[in-house]
Amino acid sequence: MTIIKAKYILFSILLILSAIGCEEDNSASAESPILNIATAANVQFAMKDIVAAFQNKYKIEVNIILGSSGKLTAQIIQGAPYDLLISANIKYPLHLYQEKFAPNPPKIYALGSLVLWTMEETLQLDPELNFLNSNKVHKIAIANPKNAPYGTEALNTIEHYNLEEVINNKLVFAESIAQTNLYITTKNCEVGFTAKSVVLSPEMKEKGHWIEIPKSAYQPIAQGIIMTKYGDSKHQEIAQKFYNFMFSTEVQNILKQYGYSLPVDYFK
Repeated sequence: MTIIKAKYILFSILLILSAIGCEEDNSASAESPILNIATAANVQFAMKDIVAAFQNKYKIEVNIILGSSGKLTAQIIQGAPYDLLISANIKYPLHLYQEKFAPNPPKIYALGSLVLWTMEETLQLDPELNFLNSNKVHKIAIANPKNAPYGTEALNTIEHYNLEEVINNKLVFAESIAQTNLYITTKNCEVGFTAKSVVLSPEMKEKGHWIEIPKSAYQPIAQGIIMTKYGDSKHQEIAQKFYNFMFSTEVQNILKQYGYSLPVDYFK
């Protein structure tokens, strides 16, 4: 056998082995689907820790899609391939179930709290919210109540303190809590209503100052999770794993660190 012929045979064997390796990689990839989770913006910081813990335990890749609960729900109805919805309230997941876009009813995983947050060092925040009517406040950021449950409860708070008429022209509506936070942190608005989980996050807890809104001023923000019809049909096993994981002790401890109350604690 000539040296040239031997090299040709060796090259051919390497090509075959390479092809087999690619087939195995493609097969492994096909067996490792990505879990797409539509997530309300108020949960985004807590979800980083939750997803990290989940991936460490199950080695399942997770993709988070952030937005307002209303818009994410609309996207699911329009056919978006989301396996689960982690909403800022129970209303939107319940709507998906009632309209047959989910096989099982939703469940409350946490209760969120509302705060007022500012980057203005000289702005004095008071629990009665009278400072909102002062000449130091020109713009108040609030998530759009049409899509964002935290925006709905912010409006309820304003009505509770009979401030709707005096500060109505100061309200700046954002698409979601994420955009509300942007308005606040960039000082486009002097103050804004946001989620307690945001101001307690490692990324934000050193920025500005805030006060928590009394629970008597708004309805409990019961946040729900639901597996979609898509998730049930395409990735039922891994979607169920994440759903169950959201009610584990590990995740409950994470949620507490971000200022959420657990339903069992709240309704005792």
